[in-house]
Amino acid sequence: MPHYRVRSTTSAPAGTVWGLLIDGRAWPRWSSGLDELVEERSIGLDPRGRDGIGAVRAFRTGRVVTGERLTELVQDRFLAYEDAFNFAMKDYRAVVELEPAPIGGTIITWRGTWRTRPGIGWIMPFFLPRVMQRMADDLAGYAATAAGAAHPRP
Repeated sequence: MPHYRVRSTTSAPAGTVWGLLIDGRAWPRWSSGLDELVEERSIGLDPRGRDGIGAVRAFRTGRVVTGERLTELVQDRFLAYEDAFNFAMKDYRAVVELEPAPIGGTIITWRGTWRTRPGIGWIMPFFLPRVMQRMADDLAGYAATAAGAAHPRP
């Protein structure tokens, strides 16, 4: 089964990173790979930005919209999701784990598995790990900036 595992480290605390992960509306702000959250195709979004288990977040990249259903949440530590609709993959499952970095901040580990669909699916093992590394790096960078803005230095 194809898979990826990527890591990135941020100076931001886990709570800052978690706040960005749990809020589907925030993803297009911090991810250079997502154009928008498609609210009319999403289900169960929390108006306060704390999407819960079962929420489906539909993201558009270019002309393609994919949906991801939240399946497990452990505040400030763990978020899991699976595909709700995806034209290139099936049985996609991903996990984002947050752990304290030894020198402060947070280590973000993002891993996933899937089965390919006929057609474009064959390219995913070559393409998806790079995309997900960029997602992790974008999240780490944005979280560091957000945490810095929240705690200005004198």
